[in-house]
Amino acid sequence: MLSAVKPYFNGKTKWYFMVWFMGATGARIGELLQIKVEHVRAGYLDLYTKGGKIRRIYIPEKLRKEAGIWLESQNQTSGFIFLNRRGKQITGEGIAKRLKSYAEIYGIPLAVVHPHSFRHRFAKNFIEKYNDIALLADLMGHESIETTRIYLRMTASEQQKIVDKVVTW
Repeated sequence: MLSAVKPYFNGKTKWYFMVWFMGATGARIGELLQIKVEHVRAGYLDLYTKGGKIRRIYIPEKLRKEAGIWLESQNQTSGFIFLNRRGKQITGEGIAKRLKSYAEIYGIPLAVVHPHSFRHRFAKNFIEKYNDIALLADLMGHESIETTRIYLRMTASEQQKIVDKVVTW
């Protein structure tokens, strides 16, 4: 499976998976950095949040399978999955800088490429496919649905497209 798409990674497999994990789990950058091989195998990661509550971050099956193949190919059997060149746990700052450099390379506006934008994308995709804001709030670790609503706001151009589609009179 992984070998079939590997040419598209352009030698950047770790970054491919990092973006996929951010977009498919809704994890905050600090939470992403806590993911270990053991969590990939289990399919989830439990974290303590503010107030001592436990938040579970689920790792979708397709991502688990492909990440498992990748980690196996790296002979990585335990520990944090996102490491820097020196084999140490990568930092949130390191991820943000690298994402900006990739944005420049691929001509993506720098203002929209940051780790948290993938969390927004997760929220929008989730609500489009499964319209349950209460569940989404739980998955994102929000105390209030009002916090979750912020992630679902539309841009001006998205609003314009909907108005253009709906208002035909």
